[in-house]
Amino acid sequence: MRKSSIFLFVIFLFTGCFPFLRQTPHLSPHNNPEITAGEISDHVKFLAADALRGRYPGTPGSDKAVEYITRRWAADGILPAGENGYKQTFDFTNRIELGEDNSLIINNRTFAVGEDFIPLGFSANGDLTADAAFVGYGFTIDDSIQWNDYSGLDVTGKWVIIIRGGPDADNPHSPFDPHTPLRKKVLVARDHKAGGVLFVSQPEEEGGLIPLKFDYDFSGAGIPVIHLSSKTAKFLFSTAGKDLPAIIAALNRNQSPRSFLLGKTTISATVELVKNTTPVPNLIGLIPGNDPVLRDEYVIIGAHFDHLGLGGPGTNSTQSDTIAVHNGADDNASGVAGILEIGQKLAANRENLRRSVLLICFNAEEEGLLGSKFFVNNPTIDLEKVSAMINLDMIGRMTDSSLVIGGTGTSPIFEPLLNELNRGFNLSLKFNNEGYGPSDHAGFYTNDIPVLFFFTGIHRDYHKPSDDWDRINIFGEKLVADYVYDLVLYLSRLDEKPQFTAAGPKEPTVSRRSFKVTLGIIPAYGSQAEGLEIDGTRKAGPAEKAGLKKGDIIIAIDEKGIKNIYDYMYRLEELKPGQTIIVKIKRGDEILELPLEL
Repeated sequence: MRKSSIFLFVIFLFTGCFPFLRQTPHLSPHNNPEITAGEISDHVKFLAADALRGRYPGTPGSDKAVEYITRRWAADGILPAGENGYKQTFDFTNRIELGEDNSLIINNRTFAVGEDFIPLGFSANGDLTADAAFVGYGFTIDDSIQWNDYSGLDVTGKWVIIIRGGPDADNPHSPFDPHTPLRKKVLVARDHKAGGVLFVSQPEEEGGLIPLKFDYDFSGAGIPVIHLSSKTAKFLFSTAGKDLPAIIAALNRNQSPRSFLLGKTTISATVELVKNTTPVPNLIGLIPGNDPVLRDEYVIIGAHFDHLGLGGPGTNSTQSDTIAVHNGADDNASGVAGILEIGQKLAANRENLRRSVLLICFNAEEEGLLGSKFFVNNPTIDLEKVSAMINLDMIGRMTDSSLVIGGTGTSPIFEPLLNELNRGFNLSLKFNNEGYGPSDHAGFYTNDIPVLFFFTGIHRDYHKPSDDWDRINIFGEKLVADYVYDLVLYLSRLDEKPQFTAAGPKEPTVSRRSFKVTLGIIPAYGSQAEGLEIDGTRKAGPAEKAGLKKGDIIIAIDEKGIKNIYDYMYRLEELKPGQTIIVKIKRGDEILELPLEL
């Protein structure tokens, strides 16, 4: 599961202590069609074993998880429903590496990659030999703050040197915060026709170079982007007779631009980054329904089976200074164990199903919901035939019978139905209406499918090596699995599909905080196209009125280029109600310019 502070429902989940079961449960033969605590424990213990090395996508440990899941499904009579048996395969970039040709020379002095400098993961490959300009924090702000670090400077084709962060880093409510992301600073530099960007750190950030990490949500900066060590940065400024710490101190004290050209300084650099890509699978199983009409509709149960591998710097580990097996027992061996047990019981009682049930174990969720994004963009079934999607993510740490269910506002039947089913369980249910969330149900919600997200809470072992099998509340998880079984059975037998209702935004709330306007589009979050591919438009919204369609790729707004979703969001921050803008799109082989009124 990808943690995010934007999802408010997690804040009430901390209860101070967790009564975990620590005994070793008896290993069962897995031939009991009922949902049992023993079988749940066995599944979690296998998937969260050290031998699987954290189930990072594309690794031998992940392959063992794939074999285990598919072997269980086959034994239970669950039919293969992927493109190759149970598998639906997609390409996963498991790491980005330095190529053989990475260099930095400042006035004939050579520096070492990995020690003196490092390209950033979203840097473009290429080389640039040019003069340099210092542009402070790299701001061009014209709203409640007036600050333009590029005023009076022509940086066309030059290296621009930019300080990370902002001038009041100690202020938790800094008005500069929306302008401090590295990606936005690179976008502004690109708008001013800079040839490349060199980031330098503030004195208190002298801990080291930014880890090299691939970002799936960022297709590339379009220009070389490099981070300099503090030692290299000091040398660079000394070539122009300047003292970098003193310059930063003055900027922070005066809070006004202080930009200049670095005379008699020539910088030559080459960046070569290599993406290592491997095919990895989602796993899809089918339990056919019996109704001659409704069996062509589906209830989907999903859970991701990947985790963080060995963690370490540059990963999503909350203990990123530690390289160790991150077993992911709760996140999300617990969800997979739930699917295996629920699927086994449904298959044994398939005569009670009217609609079919599709079981999906998603891959690469921790890297950005990649498996579920791939599925909704390349579905193996007609998504319009999906009755509901139920997502199980971190269901193994129940305390005080508490269960959080997200997405309850995505159909008017959900809350009364969930409360009615709970009469036999007496769970303490906590509902969150919004359909978008930090897990694999998000992509289904953006495609107008009712979703429910089952979750027993964040805990102190989240994304740490200590998230291990002996901390799972197996009897609490059995309650969740029994409850979800009854829910799936009920949904499969409804005469009509649950009505979909929009419940909250269809994109991360954090991306909307600075927006005064909206174009009314749904981004295609799994797209690897250069630009922003859209997955649809909102009815009667500005984009629909302007003629934008699903599959269009936005490549510029008012002649300002867009290479990815981050560029789009930063462009959107600049727009105001009442403006008419020109949106340049790629539609198939055509390039179109459409006027759009905000």
